[in-house]
Amino acid sequence: MLITILDIIVLINEIFALITVFREERDIAATWAWLLVLSFLPVFGFLIYAFVGRKLPKKRLFRFQYKDNKRMFHLLRKQAKLHNNPEKINADEVSYAYRTLVKLFKTSDVTDLSRRNHVKIFTEGNHLFDRIIDDIQKASSSINIEFYTFYDDQIGHRVLEELVKKAKEGVKVHVIYDSWGSMGNKHHFFDPLKEVGGYAEPFLHTHSAVMDFRLNFRDHRKIIVIDGKYGYIGGFNIGDQYLGRKKKFGHWRDTHLRISGSAVHHLQAQFILDWNVTDMDHKIDVDETKGFYFPQVYQEGSTNIQIVSSGPNSDLQQIKLGYIKMIQNAKNYCWIQSPYLIPDDSALDAIRTAAMSGVDIRIMIPCMPDHPFVYRATQYYAKQLSKYGVKIYFYDDGFIHAKTVLVDGKIASVGSANMDFRSFKLNFEINAFMYDEGIAEQLHSIYVNDMRSSTLMTYQDFDKQSHWLKFKQVFSRLFSPIL
Repeated sequence: MLITILDIIVLINEIFALITVFREERDIAATWAWLLVLSFLPVFGFLIYAFVGRKLPKKRLFRFQYKDNKRMFHLLRKQAKLHNNPEKINADEVSYAYRTLVKLFKTSDVTDLSRRNHVKIFTEGNHLFDRIIDDIQKASSSINIEFYTFYDDQIGHRVLEELVKKAKEGVKVHVIYDSWGSMGNKHHFFDPLKEVGGYAEPFLHTHSAVMDFRLNFRDHRKIIVIDGKYGYIGGFNIGDQYLGRKKKFGHWRDTHLRISGSAVHHLQAQFILDWNVTDMDHKIDVDETKGFYFPQVYQEGSTNIQIVSSGPNSDLQQIKLGYIKMIQNAKNYCWIQSPYLIPDDSALDAIRTAAMSGVDIRIMIPCMPDHPFVYRATQYYAKQLSKYGVKIYFYDDGFIHAKTVLVDGKIASVGSANMDFRSFKLNFEINAFMYDEGIAEQLHSIYVNDMRSSTLMTYQDFDKQSHWLKFKQVFSRLFSPIL
């Protein structure tokens, strides 16, 4: 009798598993991964699916087909013509080898090349936040902040206090944060800012990560724009652990950029688009405020930049396409830093093909996990790539969280997107693709310095790992498309 009941439960579970997985369109790898979860973990698997597997409702995704999007693009192009007169941006500002990358982004993300920006690179949290707070204190018109993580801790309070002061002075302050990434931070944390006229809302108005019941489709972007003149983009979030104050991670190694120039307008545009789908009751009117949020800028630098966004509202996976194009274009070397290495087949093939063609491919990952399954899957792919001649470095001096791709000392990408399925397809991301040998040389020097604090892992080193560790890596890899 008991066996019969169990058989019926298993049968019902399988029927619901098939219905659940196939009712939504997804790629084959993700489909099989979810069938494994739902079939081998009856009942419990559906709880996992509720958090990790469900897509954003079409009603929410529809918000991203904004009318504002086209208006914003035309505004940015008008501003660019006014300040740069950049009709020949493809031919005269980027070396021949990378013009196709510029065209790719113009086609897929409708983003123009922004010329002659000034960029400063930060790799330490304390230095970064000192500069951010200094810029906030000098703000005279607007401060827009968007982060995956905005914690209720020492640095979180420090930033919030400065925002409150500026809002009291009449500066327009808007904050977007992700409820999952900022878990533990109560909504009333931002009440002092709201009480003095500022705005702070969780992305897409999702006030509770638990009540929303969805782990995927998070706002993983990290954007700060001050007065429409200074912008920040990279891997750091707002939290004490990003300043090396958490014993678990120790020293936190990340990469972030401070940009001045017309590329800041593209960061501003993305923030406004994200704000307008998050708080539809207090939308920022682009037409009425274009001079306020998009002031005239005077470029003094040498860096040409494309700000590229991607997310589940588009099937193009623009940042992933950019990564693949960079790897394919590499003639001498392509060096990558990413805390998570879980590439899909297209990215995996690009890396393997480049390595087997004699390109010096190096990938630096952490020596410690922050998410067990994700880390074991990262180790699995690191081992597989080492087989084809990819040099794998485990960063030993704390936790490396940088998302950097560097090619031939000519072009580099820094932003929020990791080298994994989640950043490619499931989260909202933003990266700066920079065409500048000077910036590329700085990032090259930073990478070389990081290698001094890293261990090179060969395929033979991976092969010596215990059978139990290898099993965990292979097992975790089965769920790669949904990690």
